[in-house]
Amino acid sequence: MVKTHKDLDVWKQSIDFVTEIYQITDGFPKSELYGLTSQIRRAAISIPSNIAEGATRNHKTEFKQFLFISLSSAAELETQLIISGKLNYLEPKKLEDLLQILNSISRMLQGLIKSISTK
Repeated sequence: MVKTHKDLDVWKQSIDFVTEIYQITDGFPKSELYGLTSQIRRAAISIPSNIAEGATRNHKTEFKQFLFISLSSAAELETQLIISGKLNYLEPKKLEDLLQILNSISRMLQGLIKSISTK
C-alpha cells in the first residue's frame, strides 16, 4: 500500500535520474546554461515533482493527470537528450544509457496510470 509518493519506485528512480542529469549537464558547454541545459534540467525535475504533487491529491483522476504530465516531461526530456547527442554533448553510450533509464521510468509511469485506472 502506498502511503506517500516516497513509497513509489518510479518516484525514487526519477529522483536518482534527476541527480544524474544534473551531473551530466554540468559538462555541457557554458553557452547552453540558459538553453538546453536549463531545459533538460527542468524536464527532468518535472517528472518526480509531478508524481509527488499528484500523489497528494484527493482523487485518482487528479493523480492520473499529474502522472500524464510526468510522462509528457519524460517525452520532452527524451527529445532534448537526443538533440544533445546530435550536438555531441553526450557520448553515444551515455546517451543510450540515459534513454534506457528514461524508458524504464516511462514504462513505470504507464503501469502506475493503468493500475490507478483499473481500481
